[in-house]
Amino acid sequence: MAIVAGVDFGTVSVRVTIVDTGRGRLGSGIAAYPLHRKKEDPDHATQSHADHMRALGEATQRALASAHVSVDQVVALAIDTTGSSVIPVGERLEPLSDYYLWCDHRSWREAALITETAHRKKLEVINWCGGVYSSEWGFSKLLHWLRHNRDLRDRFVTAFEHCDMVATVLCGIANPAEAPRSICAMGHKWMWNKSIGGLPPEDFLLEVDPLLGGVREKLSGRYATSDQLAGTLSPGWAAKLGLRAGIPIPVGAFDAHWDAIGAGARTGDIVNVVGTSTCIIAISDGTQLIPGVCGVVPGSVHPRKTGVEAGLSATGDIFEAIARRAGTTVHALSQSLVSYSAGQTGLLRMTWDNGDRTVLVNPELGGITLGWNLTHTPQDELFAAIEGTAFHTRVILDRMEQHGVPIDRVINAGGIPQKNEVLNRVYANVLNKPVLIPQGDVTSLGSAIFAALAAGAFRTIEDAQAALCLKHRVVEPDPHSARVYEELYALYRELYFAFGKSGAPAVGVGHVLPALRGVAAAARGNT
Repeated sequence: MAIVAGVDFGTVSVRVTIVDTGRGRLGSGIAAYPLHRKKEDPDHATQSHADHMRALGEATQRALASAHVSVDQVVALAIDTTGSSVIPVGERLEPLSDYYLWCDHRSWREAALITETAHRKKLEVINWCGGVYSSEWGFSKLLHWLRHNRDLRDRFVTAFEHCDMVATVLCGIANPAEAPRSICAMGHKWMWNKSIGGLPPEDFLLEVDPLLGGVREKLSGRYATSDQLAGTLSPGWAAKLGLRAGIPIPVGAFDAHWDAIGAGARTGDIVNVVGTSTCIIAISDGTQLIPGVCGVVPGSVHPRKTGVEAGLSATGDIFEAIARRAGTTVHALSQSLVSYSAGQTGLLRMTWDNGDRTVLVNPELGGITLGWNLTHTPQDELFAAIEGTAFHTRVILDRMEQHGVPIDRVINAGGIPQKNEVLNRVYANVLNKPVLIPQGDVTSLGSAIFAALAAGAFRTIEDAQAALCLKHRVVEPDPHSARVYEELYALYRELYFAFGKSGAPAVGVGHVLPALRGVAAAARGNT
């Protein structure tokens, strides 16, 4: 047996979980940090590295106290983070600015330029990230920073993903060439691909913008999967965290990818990590490119398999915004939704409030709700938003299945499925598949699994999952609701591509609104 610590940096807080490989979860601690938004610029979303590291120290101390373990008992530490969350650094890897958080979309122009240049130059790797580069990803964020921080350019040494920055700092590494580079992060967000030479070539980056000249070389380091070590915990940070110096730290990864491992995902599973946004993660034995899907990266989720990532740019964020506008909470609104039936609101919600991550990869889109009347309530809007996220998820799963990704099971992980049973029911009915929900919180359990591997407690990921992952409960689809949603999904899919795809012909919605009204009347038992 071994005791390890798993760290999960989310959008607004970090959780540290202490796990005994023989007894399971012993305790956990959480600490928050601010997310900096600007009312005048809804695309702006940044966070401070100092806030992250302060919170890590607080959460670790709370976790140790909760688990009742001593400093010497924890034998490994592993870290996952949101992504792409990018920080430019200077000499000795000191931060030059705040992180561009994953949900910072200021670089949408830079992303469009990268996409256009990649297709014009016939850059092969653009096909590995679905054919469209995103403002949520590394090169677009870095280029935006370079364009808007003229006074700091001369001090720029390199840029890191959050997961690599934290591991580098904890290990006391000051030389960029010695820093770990997560294949999960760099493969999904920075167009790194081992089979075609690593990062995009210098001539391509110069074609995008001369400001990217030399960046390829500056993104040096040890590119590795998470079964490799980033290093060991430095004495200074061991003292700050209350842990023993010298314990191993594996190369990090993104939170959703390790959440999928913590949720028990195997080949053939789809994991919806439903939180502030939704990350959809699959593990495949083969490597098949998928148009519009964010990334297909060997070694990104499971070091010996191919990881596939897709998702929604906003999920919980939308629910929270609806509740905030209504002057209440999502929990309070959700209490009234238990008796709602499929399609009864007569509303159809396109959940593009933060743009579209997959399969359109278009940050310029905004939310659309069709079918309003004078009697609709905030509860109706929330239910329609839950249905909308489920419909959008089905669009993504359809695309993945069409391109060879096996879908044997659907697992709803993340924080929201643990506390919103209406969402689980709607997803099962919209997808018309059984939905599995872990019987407990799996946040940071994936990190603990990789920490346990680094400590040598298990031989394989599958062995660790068998010992540590929670059992699932199953929500079965209701046949009647599934039939109603089949009808609504056809309307949703038509509008999704007509309104969302650039250059698509105008679509008439005259047939949509009467259809919504008819479905709602039938759901309410009216004639």
